[in-house]
Amino acid sequence: MLMRFDPLREFDRLSQEVATAAANAPRTFPMDAYRRGDDVVLLFDLPGVDPESIDLTVDQHVLTVGAERHAALQENDEQLAAERPQGTFVRRIFLGDTLDIGRIGAEYHDGVLEVTIPVSEQAKPRKIEVTANGREPQAVGAAA
Repeated sequence: MLMRFDPLREFDRLSQEVATAAANAPRTFPMDAYRRGDDVVLLFDLPGVDPESIDLTVDQHVLTVGAERHAALQENDEQLAAERPQGTFVRRIFLGDTLDIGRIGAEYHDGVLEVTIPVSEQAKPRKIEVTANGREPQAVGAAA
């Protein structure tokens, strides 16, 4: 059976809440980011979040991810411990102008929100042909 009251744990929990933020302030969630080929991939941990509560917006190159998680208590449930954060979660990420914000994709699976942002065509590396003495560039291996 779970112990209902542990004074030291309760003190630690209260101290942490006071130190981190006000009770009604939105909380944040962990994120990983990496580049995969021509895409930037962002992974947000959102376990226990209803996918319908996820709000993903882009404004002025700022990606805002919002979500809500609430306790799933039923009418006659007696809560014995409450350590999982509940409420509203928000994370804002500045997106550089090298990303194509018009083609952002998002998928939620296994408690992880995966956001994929393509690198814009203008930001991709490309080969520049060099002309010599004003002549057209020649293909490699072509006959002279």
